[in-house]
Amino acid sequence: MRAMQFFKDLSLSAFVAGFVAVLVGFTSSVAIVFQAAQSFGATPAQITSWIWALGLGMGLCSLVPSLVLRKPVMVAWSTPGAAVLATAGAAGSFTMGEAVGAFMVCSALVILVGATRLLERVADRIPMEIASALLAGVLARFGIQAFAAAQTALPLVLLMVGAYVVARRVVPRYAVVITLAAAITWVLAMGQMVWSMEPLRLAMPVFVAPQWSIAAIVSLALPLFVVTMASQNLPGIAVIRASGYELPVSRLITLTGLASLILAPFGAFALNFSAITAAICMGPEAHEDRARRYTAAASCGGIYILIGLFGALVTGLLTSFPKELVVAIAGIALLSTIGNGLASALRDEAHREAALITFLVTLSGITLMDIGSAFWGVVAGSIALFVQQYRHSHPDPTR
Repeated sequence: MRAMQFFKDLSLSAFVAGFVAVLVGFTSSVAIVFQAAQSFGATPAQITSWIWALGLGMGLCSLVPSLVLRKPVMVAWSTPGAAVLATAGAAGSFTMGEAVGAFMVCSALVILVGATRLLERVADRIPMEIASALLAGVLARFGIQAFAAAQTALPLVLLMVGAYVVARRVVPRYAVVITLAAAITWVLAMGQMVWSMEPLRLAMPVFVAPQWSIAAIVSLALPLFVVTMASQNLPGIAVIRASGYELPVSRLITLTGLASLILAPFGAFALNFSAITAAICMGPEAHEDRARRYTAAASCGGIYILIGLFGALVTGLLTSFPKELVVAIAGIALLSTIGNGLASALRDEAHREAALITFLVTLSGITLMDIGSAFWGVVAGSIALFVQQYRHSHPDPTR
């Protein structure tokens, strides 16, 4: 019954939104995942297993909840977590077994956070203006990169922007679809696709028994947990709230922790809420009817499952697109969401300065203690808001 309803609700724009989310999320960070695996001495078979585990984990955790709840649920791997692992593993002091043990410890901590609703309680105290500013700050970098891509691919970017503007006027519902089709047609005609086709074969999982060490827990598990919570899950919750969806956040966090725990021996280092790709599937470009945007997230989940099952072939297909096309379609697909986020963030004058601080700190891309700018944007904006509200709630007695 749910499958029939899904196909009834599915539209071309929603499916393309799901595909764009995968294209952007996968191609922008898969190299970091490869680097993380190689830093622990992974063999080619083990690297394939990592993609198998991550693809299935992201796919199932996005597809199933989206179909059950009929709301978009977007789960991704932890990109900053992969960067932390690549850096920590570069010293060569940890084996793959110790890394797997650290993944499992991190997963257990994520399950604990979900069961105690700790992160959800923190997110509940963040005003909507701050959440919207965070969303806009995270996504604005992709909007900037879309136009910056003109420096190296001016004809392609001009074509995409022109196609989008015209399509928004004529057929706004399919603006992103038409833009992507125009871009693919151009790069094919210009011979700019870098094909790397592999034989069609199923990816095989490789089990690695976990090994436990205090050093791996301190140097791998804890940093992985912290950056996943602060740089991924917290912004992910902000995107969900700013997009106007009510989801069982804590239960979904627990689900990602359980999936990571089960798949960790095969290479799933950390699964978490998506922020950037979630905005693509939760925004108006995915579907004009917000009640049907879950089909975009479900489509994304289905494609991730295909990546897991046919890792080498699908990876070769996705990475064949020019990087300028990827960043440009991401920025264009997020234009409406960026605008809505800024409008919501700056709407209330009482929160405007705090929201603006959140936006600018997040947009800066600053990284402190391996934690990304999204977390520090929330911190800076929340401190500014507290100071302003404290001052107004305690008026000067001399006046």
